[in-house]
Amino acid sequence: MKQVNVGICGLGTVGAGTFNVIQRNLDEIARRAGRSVKITHIGARRDNPACDTSQVKVSRDIFDVVKDPDVHIIVETIGGTTVAKDLVLTAIENGKDVVTANKALIAVHGNEIFAAAEAKGVVVAYEASVAGGIPIIKAIREGLVANQIESLAGIINGTGNFILSEMSEKGRAFEDVLKEAQELGYAEADPTFDVEGIDAAHKLAILAANAFGVSLQFDKVYTEGITKITREDVQFAEELGYNIKHLGIARRTDEGLEMRVHPTLIPNKRLLANVDGVLNAVLVIGDAVGPTMYHGAGAGAEATASAVIADIVDIARDIDSPGLVPHLGFSTVTKDLPVLAPDDFTTSYYLHISVKDEVGQMARIADTLSKHGINMEAIIQKEAPDDAELVPLVLLTQPVKERQMNSAIAAIEALASVPEKVVRIRVERLDS
Repeated sequence: MKQVNVGICGLGTVGAGTFNVIQRNLDEIARRAGRSVKITHIGARRDNPACDTSQVKVSRDIFDVVKDPDVHIIVETIGGTTVAKDLVLTAIENGKDVVTANKALIAVHGNEIFAAAEAKGVVVAYEASVAGGIPIIKAIREGLVANQIESLAGIINGTGNFILSEMSEKGRAFEDVLKEAQELGYAEADPTFDVEGIDAAHKLAILAANAFGVSLQFDKVYTEGITKITREDVQFAEELGYNIKHLGIARRTDEGLEMRVHPTLIPNKRLLANVDGVLNAVLVIGDAVGPTMYHGAGAGAEATASAVIADIVDIARDIDSPGLVPHLGFSTVTKDLPVLAPDDFTTSYYLHISVKDEVGQMARIADTLSKHGINMEAIIQKEAPDDAELVPLVLLTQPVKERQMNSAIAAIEALASVPEKVVRIRVERLDS
């Protein structure tokens, strides 16, 4: 069998990790692929001292790699959605299979890229784009192929999970933990994609497309970050028996598909509630298998390289007859599964209401919720701190449509006894 030649474009964290793992495990990879798999060309603006590339052709123009007639598989690790898109489409036009870890590229431009790949009879593989080294894409579109997926929920951003874990375990403030995350290299200097949920929304769009057989629809993912979570809310959630996690949730309902990313209270007895630090985890519920959970390193050079190389080996095994598994796991993508607007979400809620320390306020709030068809499940009413005019009142509700909750919150905030905005966090019990 002929040798498969790999070209890597970008020699940053993931590119370097991929290079080093392949070089270290050449024999094992060849045994699994059934043929030799070698890196023969690298495109990088500068050398990476962590990689010995002395035996490999190196170009400063990454497009030289995709135009190299001897390269069969292109590994794109440059990131972003502009040059990376041009690079991938050029590789496809040149008849090359592509492996990428670029979640933003796939979430935003995947439909166009996959159409181009199918027209040219090549493969674009992207296991490493979601949850690092966890083989969640393969699990959904191959291991769970017999199932109708009912829902999935995942901790799919390690930076956000690290921040919330530190706030929970050590009672630290958000700003303090974010600064440490940046110092440790978990968060970028501009952490917006992580803390505002954009990174997780990219990944959720990819997971949902593979789980439900729909096109990629990143623009329809409801997205909310963790910047407004306080130490007090973390503490109150724990008193109620919950942990706060930043989840990506996709669920099939009778009305359509929910796709949402937001802070979420999870019962602390659930496995997902106990995934801490920078780790990722995804819970998938299928109609035949029931709940299954996938847990591990969601980022890092070699963890992500593990997923990149798994894609390389899959392509190498079938290099002469690619496309055995459709790009989004389904031979046909459905058009008749609408994506629900946020007003149509149904979930339970945690409400933190700061009320004036006056008689009868609990009754007024309970009456307001009742008028909007909302039932309470649990209540914590704290004593007012010394000299404080406001008392924290914490409620858990039963499941309700989001539009009802929005109306109820507006009515509560209109009360003279509630001078501050109500804190609202969604609740998911994650049972099957």
